[in-house]
Amino acid sequence: MRYGKRQDTLKGTGRWAGAGALLLALFLAACGGGQTEESEEVLSGAVRLEDMGQCVADQAGTFEESRETDHGISQAEDVLGGSGAGTPSRGQSETASPGQGQKDPEHVGPEMPAEPIKEVLKPEGIGWGLVFGESGTQPAGNASPQELALYDAYFLNPGEEKVIYLTFDCGYENGNTETILDALKAHDAPATFFVVGHFLETEPELVKRMVEEGHAVGNHTYHHYDIDTLDEESFQKELEDVETLFREITGTDLSPYYRPPEGKCGTANLKRAQELGYATCFWSLAHVDWDADNQPTRQAALDKLTARVHPGAIVLLHNTSKTNGEILDELLTKWEEMGYTFAPLSELTQK
Repeated sequence: MRYGKRQDTLKGTGRWAGAGALLLALFLAACGGGQTEESEEVLSGAVRLEDMGQCVADQAGTFEESRETDHGISQAEDVLGGSGAGTPSRGQSETASPGQGQKDPEHVGPEMPAEPIKEVLKPEGIGWGLVFGESGTQPAGNASPQELALYDAYFLNPGEEKVIYLTFDCGYENGNTETILDALKAHDAPATFFVVGHFLETEPELVKRMVEEGHAVGNHTYHHYDIDTLDEESFQKELEDVETLFREITGTDLSPYYRPPEGKCGTANLKRAQELGYATCFWSLAHVDWDADNQPTRQAALDKLTARVHPGAIVLLHNTSKTNGEILDELLTKWEEMGYTFAPLSELTQK
């Protein structure tokens, strides 16, 4: 799938269409000296369109009630993934100011369906969550692809192409990253590694290898603080400190991809990341892999990750997971046998 310009926010599509059709019907009736079969048909269509618009409005809503909770964060049990194991939140400062995202009209991003955008996000961050349907189908997030696109943010590619975007959150090294890199190399599969300051400080050679083997390295903030504790200046410093240390290690610029700590999603933070030149990347597929002391079994992980894979998936895995190190080569093989290919985030975000 290729990408075009962002669709403008649409409000009350069915109601406006119905009003237009109603005016047309009245015009036809006036011209013909009365109500004709043609005008009756248009009038009937106007009513149907207005009903359709009301139906869309009635059915729109958030996923707050249907998502499970874990660790006190409003996220589905098996998709909580942005915790960055080993990097506890400990920053304290003012909450970021509210803001609404407005995309540059020349921006190129995923092609979005021409449908009303239901804006459900608030300025403060909420935990990213997913609702899954039938196996192999795209899940719904607690914000739509259309709303996230307003802020250069993504959780999947809303098309039908069987492509997967691999991402890894790197809080610290737990002996699995080399095995993960070996599997990616064997399958010629590009990935994006979202790193924090601790990983950069302690594993510069692994970071260099990521770059040398063609992977992107994104920003998971330096200290993995809760974004709701950071004002705009503090948040900017969290991103810039990662950029600076990465440049010192590799001699190259960090890739412009950002993943919020704990996967928190709020308009104030999304807008600020956008202003700083980042695309924010959530996920549409993950599993319970972040607890190093309570790892899923090999078979349980494979079963879940193959049953829930879907076209356009952004997959979140943690480099700290022993299970991920053990299964990745087999998992990539299974996905390939299912007809999937692997692509870099740059093909989705155009950054």
